[in-house]
Amino acid sequence: MSRAGVQISRYLPMLGLAACAALAVWGWQSGVLTSQEAMEALVARVGFWGPVIFTVIQAVQVVIPILPGAIGCVVGVIMFGPLWGFVYSYVGICVGSMLAFAVAKTYGRPLLPRLFQQKTIDKYDTWTKKGKFDLWFAIAIFLPVAPDDFLCYLAGTTTMSWRRFTAIIWAGKPFAIAAYSLILNTAWTQVLNWLG
Repeated sequence: MSRAGVQISRYLPMLGLAACAALAVWGWQSGVLTSQEAMEALVARVGFWGPVIFTVIQAVQVVIPILPGAIGCVVGVIMFGPLWGFVYSYVGICVGSMLAFAVAKTYGRPLLPRLFQQKTIDKYDTWTKKGKFDLWFAIAIFLPVAPDDFLCYLAGTTTMSWRRFTAIIWAGKPFAIAAYSLILNTAWTQVLNWLG
């Protein structure tokens, strides 16, 4: 990746957040974010492709960390309801995590500073040197507080096997995704009640 590409990739999260803010303003003004009926009408208009597009977006945001994954989780709950919003986020994020792992397995450690800040790399790189990376990785994936996208890339630069990585991701993600979805959906509902 060229130096210009590295610089652009560092600004992608800010651009993603700006796009989310613009989308939120549009959703607010159009009534999609303040009316369950308007939201259901929007989902009905896109039909079958709505869940497919959302799941793909959730996968891509892990591989190309443009947006915090928590934003997608709450959008999923708002658009598709608690059960299906969770399912689509879960599948998308797990598939995206496996893609990130595959990319890191292919390109190795030189890829990390091109996508992530050095302080993040330094903070979690110590896990790879203590001999218990798999354990720390599993705990971090289970808890909804770690930078999962980065950790999936970091895991791909270690000797962790595909089988172990896959088991940790698919078993550990449900709790974190459910927690993000529940907490942020509750906060969003409180904001709407306060404004309404």
